[in-house]
Amino acid sequence: MSIKTDVVVIGAGAMGSAAALAVARSGKSVAVLEQFPEGHSLGASHGTTRNFNTAYQQPEYLRLVSEARLLWDELAEETGVQLLDLVGLVNHGHEVALENTRQAQQEAGISSSFLSPQAAMERWAGMRFRSRVLYVPEAGRIRAANALTALKSAAQNREAQFLYKTTVRNLAVLGDDLVAVSTDSAEYRTTRVIVTAGAWTQKLIGGIVQLPRLVVTQEQPAHFQTVSDGLEWPSFNHNPEPGVPEDDFWYSPIYGMLTPGEGIKVGWHGVGPVVDPDARDFTAETRQMDALLRYVREWFPGLDAERFDPISCTYTSTESGDFILDRFGPVVVGAGFSGHGFKFTPAIGRILADLADGIAAPKLFQAPHRS
Repeated sequence: MSIKTDVVVIGAGAMGSAAALAVARSGKSVAVLEQFPEGHSLGASHGTTRNFNTAYQQPEYLRLVSEARLLWDELAEETGVQLLDLVGLVNHGHEVALENTRQAQQEAGISSSFLSPQAAMERWAGMRFRSRVLYVPEAGRIRAANALTALKSAAQNREAQFLYKTTVRNLAVLGDDLVAVSTDSAEYRTTRVIVTAGAWTQKLIGGIVQLPRLVVTQEQPAHFQTVSDGLEWPSFNHNPEPGVPEDDFWYSPIYGMLTPGEGIKVGWHGVGPVVDPDARDFTAETRQMDALLRYVREWFPGLDAERFDPISCTYTSTESGDFILDRFGPVVVGAGFSGHGFKFTPAIGRILADLADGIAAPKLFQAPHRS
């Protein structure tokens, strides 16, 4: 069976759903093909919460997160679903980096301020600080599961089609404005394909377009239970000062947030083992988990390091940590978001739709091999 549509999106995670919404808003027909069932937990978009953090130094990211904040609010108003909990976010660790971040935020019109470690611990008694804390009040967490539902609902209201359990078997570029996307039941003929396949990006299009290196890792944060119900919990990022490490992870970045009903999510940022996304065992690596437990005992007096539930997820990352947002003929690619991409989701969806229309992404996000 042959089906014609203006745009095909491959991958129905956060970025694919946002791209579908942005395309549908422009009046184009769009079909979203997802290999797994709806609500699966095999990629990077599942889970209840994510950080909404504006602590960036690069102007491109600060502009993107400011746009995303407006778009999250618009989506919440349209769907009637609360998406942001602006409980504040604390950043601590490398003070020089935080000074630079604070200056960049001021230039971008984002409010933030420094607190002494003593003042921060008085306010957030469940956490420990040893250096100044950069506090961002208009930050916090995203209700990630609600966000996926809202993005899909808003896209479907504009006649976007979401097809789950629909694996792409072949993608063939037939011309500047023609791509054939084959599944087990149909062949889609389209002028543009937007690939937001996460950990499966390289497998799907590595032979079609030249991408920067993408590394897929299995990360394992955990939800920890609190020792008291009366504690206040902002979202947090910690980039410890260098020193003599107690293990391989001790000075790696840490992130986390309250996940209502599940506990406080705490995790190392991007230190997991490299994996094949189709051959994961989902088992927590002992060394990494032991290091996380030691970290929680050291830095979180308000958490019980003996009561926790491990989480397994994938990161798909570039060497620089920057995203890939680019177009290769009729194929648009969004990749490398893992670890810090979710907060930008609706703005990234807009960029991907623009790329399909021939509007270039900011240069920072273009594939570096391009001239």
